[in-house]
Amino acid sequence: MPVDKPHWVDLYKEVVTSGLCTGCAGCVVACPHDVLRYDSGGTWRPWKVDEDGGPEDCTHGVRGCTMCTRACPRFRTWETECDTYLFGRARKAEELSGVSDQVLLARSTDPELLERGQDGGLVSALLVWALENDVIDAALVSGTEGDGGCGPAVPRVVKSRAEILATAGSRYTYSANTLAYNEATSGGAERIALVGMGCQASVPAIMAARKTGKIARRLTLSIGLMCSKTFDDALFVELFEARYGIARSDIVKINIKGVFQIWCKDGSYHEVPLGEGRAFTREGCLHCPDFAAQHADVSTGGIGAFGDWTLAVVRTERGRELLDSMASKGAIETRPASDDPDMLILLDKLSRASRRRWPAGADLAPGLIKRSAQSAAPT
Repeated sequence: MPVDKPHWVDLYKEVVTSGLCTGCAGCVVACPHDVLRYDSGGTWRPWKVDEDGGPEDCTHGVRGCTMCTRACPRFRTWETECDTYLFGRARKAEELSGVSDQVLLARSTDPELLERGQDGGLVSALLVWALENDVIDAALVSGTEGDGGCGPAVPRVVKSRAEILATAGSRYTYSANTLAYNEATSGGAERIALVGMGCQASVPAIMAARKTGKIARRLTLSIGLMCSKTFDDALFVELFEARYGIARSDIVKINIKGVFQIWCKDGSYHEVPLGEGRAFTREGCLHCPDFAAQHADVSTGGIGAFGDWTLAVVRTERGRELLDSMASKGAIETRPASDDPDMLILLDKLSRASRRRWPAGADLAPGLIKRSAQSAAPT
């Protein structure tokens, strides 16, 4: 980190109000003085209480506290710092989707996890295995308000197979899963998995790289969800219900495969053009350059031709050991990513599209990689 000890006043200007803030809430969780709050009602951004310096400054920061900037995966040289910490080097220009150790297709062999989970149920299988084999004590995931279905997404702590099954599946509105950290630690968890999109998957890496202490030590596993964008909650009322007559309370599952795929309680199935959702894109996603959850131990996505298999990008030794142990014990089955070559092309295409979002006025690393990769791409 720079020697000028940047703190909230710098984070507020350079990230929170500049358009770079994704709403991951890493800064809120890391703040040791409890002066940061989080708006989960529409802006999905951190804000500071009026005391101790006002909303734009921080007396604790003036006295030397830098925790909020050290926890932010969009502050200054975040990408290079994460890459160097995790992989010992900066990425190459052609590594659009990040550094990887192995790319494969995987799915759970457990029928219940396969049925209840998204695509191949890999994320659910990873969490169940890690909990039942003493790898982690708890996981931070997203659930929904109310009795399941597709209610507003909210952070949840899971500590059992039943809780994992209850929160299985994808949410396409945002949940800052990091906010469940305090609940997990108050329950005694010391080894915690974080499941989240790229903006959240980078939190454990940047915290470790910038030495945030016990929080970084406790976030021992990062499972990334590939993500082009998330949507404002208005998507359900103003698009699905107003234009297509699909009430949110009737929806049991949503997936995105070029269109919004919607399953309802009455057994009906609907498709809504994905382009119609563009107007509901969450503001925090507009400049995010990370489709592939590039700093997770394992990044997962359902972008291939095989709808019941999950694309898994294994990035770290921790991730490789976890998947190898699961495969050796028959908890998952795998197949080469080369079985679906179009999926690998799509991975690069979606990663490149996300990297184009990174603004020119921010740290150069994502932009330089983007321009190098584009200039090298065939025309």
